[in-house]
Amino acid sequence: MVRDLIDLHIHVGGAVAPHILWSIAHQQGFKLPVKNYFDFVELITSRPGKVGSLDDYLKILHTWTEKIQSSPSAIERSVYEVIGKEYRGSRVTQIELRFNPMKRNLSSELDLDHIIHAALRGMDRAVLEYGVKVGFIFCLAREFDHKLNSIIVEKAIKYRSRGVYGIDLAGTERDAMEHKPALAEYEDLYARARKGGLKCTVHTGETAGTGSEGLMAAVEKLKPNRIGHGIRAAYDESAMKVLRENNITLELCPTSNIHTKAVADLAELKHIMQTLWDRKVKFTINTDGPYLLETDMRREIEIVESNGLLTTEQVDQALAWAREASFIPA
Repeated sequence: MVRDLIDLHIHVGGAVAPHILWSIAHQQGFKLPVKNYFDFVELITSRPGKVGSLDDYLKILHTWTEKIQSSPSAIERSVYEVIGKEYRGSRVTQIELRFNPMKRNLSSELDLDHIIHAALRGMDRAVLEYGVKVGFIFCLAREFDHKLNSIIVEKAIKYRSRGVYGIDLAGTERDAMEHKPALAEYEDLYARARKGGLKCTVHTGETAGTGSEGLMAAVEKLKPNRIGHGIRAAYDESAMKVLRENNITLELCPTSNIHTKAVADLAELKHIMQTLWDRKVKFTINTDGPYLLETDMRREIEIVESNGLLTTEQVDQALAWAREASFIPA
C-alpha cells in the first residue's frame, strides 16, 4: 500500500541533500575543512557511534549545514530542494518546514526579510511543481536573548498570510529554561504569537534535561498546540494526563531519538509509543532531519512497522492525527 505521507517536524538545516549543500558551499565560496566530497558527507551526517547526544547532533547542524544555507539564494534553493525530494522520494504530500531565519542572516549582516522572502520563493516554486501543501514554522532559539526571539515572532506574524503558520522553540536541553524563571520570557512571546494568529509548538521533554516536569511547565506557561518529541512524558502518568486533557499532539522522531541517545534502543522506543497509545496521547511520526540522519518518511514508517513498534492500523492513526494537528489551514 502506497500512503500519502505527512511530516510535521522537519528542520531545513537537516533536510538538504549533501550534494546540494556541497554545490551551494562552492557557489558561495564557503571555506570548508575538507576538500573531498565524501569527506564532506561524513562531516554533515549523524549516525550512532559518531553522535553521542543531542548536543553532538546540534553541533553538526549549527556549525555546518545552517551556515551553508546562510544567504537568500542558498535558503531559496534549500527549501525548494527539500520539498521536491520529500515528495518524490517518500510521497510526502503535506510538510511543515521549520527553520530559524535569524541563523541564516550571518548575525545581521544580511537583511532578515530578504532571507524570509527567499524561503517563500523556494516554497512557492516547489508547490507549483508538485502540488504539495507546505507551511513554515519559525524556530526561536534557546540561546538567543528575548529581543532576538521577539523579532522572530514579529516576522512570523508579519508573514502569516504568506505561509508562516507557527513558531517553535529549539536548541539544547542542557540547563533547560523550563526549570527556571526565564520561562516567563517565552510565555510572553508565545502569547504574542497566538494573538497574532499563529499556532505553537516547542521542543521539550526530548531528554532528561527537561524531563516530564519541564514538559509540564512548558505546557502550563506556553500553551502549545503540539510538542516536539516529548518522549519523557511516557514515564510520567501526570504528564500524559496533561497532554491528553489539553489535546496536545506529540511530534515523535524515531531515528533522531536513537541517534541522539534520547532513547536507548528500539525496545525503549516501542515502550514509549505503546504507553502513549494506551494512555490515549496523540502522536505523529516525523523525520526531524532526513539527510543529517540518513532517513526519510518512508523509512521512518518502515522502521516503526517492521520492528513492531506500532501496527499498521496504529501508523494509519498517527498519520490521521498528523493531518488533524497540522498548522496548515485545511
